[in-house]
Amino acid sequence: MKHRQSLLLVDDNQDNLDSLVLAFSRSDYDVVTALGGEAALEHMAERWFDAIVTDLKMPRVDGLEIVRNARQLTPPASVIMITAHGSIPTAVEALRDGAVDYLTKPVDLHELRRRVGLIMEKQLLLRENLFLQDALSSRYGLENMIGESKAMRVVFDQVRRVAESKATVLIQGESGVGKELVARAIHNLSPASRQPFVPVHCAALAENLLESELFGHARGAYTGAESARAGRFEMAAGGTIFLDEVGEIPLSLQVKLLRVLENREFQPVGGVQTLHSDARVLTATNRDLETAVREGAFRDDLFYRLSVVTIRVPPLREREGDIALLTHTFLKELSAGERTRLSRDVFECFERYHWPGNVRELRNVIERLCVMKPGAIATVDDLSDAVVGRAPAEDDGAVRIRVGMKLEDMEQTMIDETLRAVGGNRTAAAKILGVSRRTLQRKLGPGDEDGEA
Repeated sequence: MKHRQSLLLVDDNQDNLDSLVLAFSRSDYDVVTALGGEAALEHMAERWFDAIVTDLKMPRVDGLEIVRNARQLTPPASVIMITAHGSIPTAVEALRDGAVDYLTKPVDLHELRRRVGLIMEKQLLLRENLFLQDALSSRYGLENMIGESKAMRVVFDQVRRVAESKATVLIQGESGVGKELVARAIHNLSPASRQPFVPVHCAALAENLLESELFGHARGAYTGAESARAGRFEMAAGGTIFLDEVGEIPLSLQVKLLRVLENREFQPVGGVQTLHSDARVLTATNRDLETAVREGAFRDDLFYRLSVVTIRVPPLREREGDIALLTHTFLKELSAGERTRLSRDVFECFERYHWPGNVRELRNVIERLCVMKPGAIATVDDLSDAVVGRAPAEDDGAVRIRVGMKLEDMEQTMIDETLRAVGGNRTAAAKILGVSRRTLQRKLGPGDEDGEA
């Protein structure tokens, strides 16, 4: 069914208004009349108009007020102003305020119909463009998350459903799938979207620093604490706190986190005052917390509190059709100047590759191609051996050591080579080395975090 465009005619003189109505009597427009500016504003409050034709000089509510209100519609209505010769400067002011055109009295009705017709054509294109944008947003993404696969549509639906509540959400998924994006989407779609979103990367901090980061500390709580400091729970008041890698929180701190969830209360480190938190808690992990509970590494009562709602973000290898969509998106985002293009065999390699680093790894690969091949066509020769499936030259997976090498150097070599083999994925490297991710992070040293989502 074709959309019937709407036209509002406004004049405080009934004879002039009747003349305008007669001019559009044979049009296909849905014509609405308003005798005066006040009646026009009432109509505009109830419905949307493609175009408005209004007299400029009217008592109480004039044409300028009509223009200002038309700008607030979504999309804005286009206004043609009708004015006397002596009021042309005011008509120019109306153009500055947002009117698209003006005609002087006596009005040439044929010319008025022509100009309204041009406006209607533009409004139709604008409406179709907005419809297309809405359709693309609905099909391909939600709050900076991109995907058209069935697996991601499930995630989008879950995010929309939980956003309106204050339920605690546990976001599960491998490193690099975009768990923080999911948390931010929940916050941005929630009633608290204008309040703070405060992320905390729990695996990046030692236990004593993490406690202070979460709950703050009093002056003199420990050496170097020369002044009191607010924690992230206090900073997130009225908004959302996001605890990334919550599975890495030590058992001693899990008790304090449980108290916040149950009683909405906490005490700063070294403090005696009890503070209250109304922040919504979102958490994420790439660990199997149920296994951690069985092994005694994670409290079962805390697990149940965190997982009121669970959202699993699928790895890239399970997102059929999304690799090409993400690739085009990253090429557009990361290309400087003329866009880097990819040969067909590059796309074929991308579809075959298992992407252990998920969306983050794909984005890094595209960024490298954009830097190395600006404005050119990248081929498989520009890809790494891992992505293409080539075995690296003279690399049998063995770690080279030599007599006289210190144990700490051997350990560092093992860590470096393992990280290289898994493309820098700290979680995968920790599993291969048989240590926790926190232990691996400690051996790598401070200031060497990668912020996996």
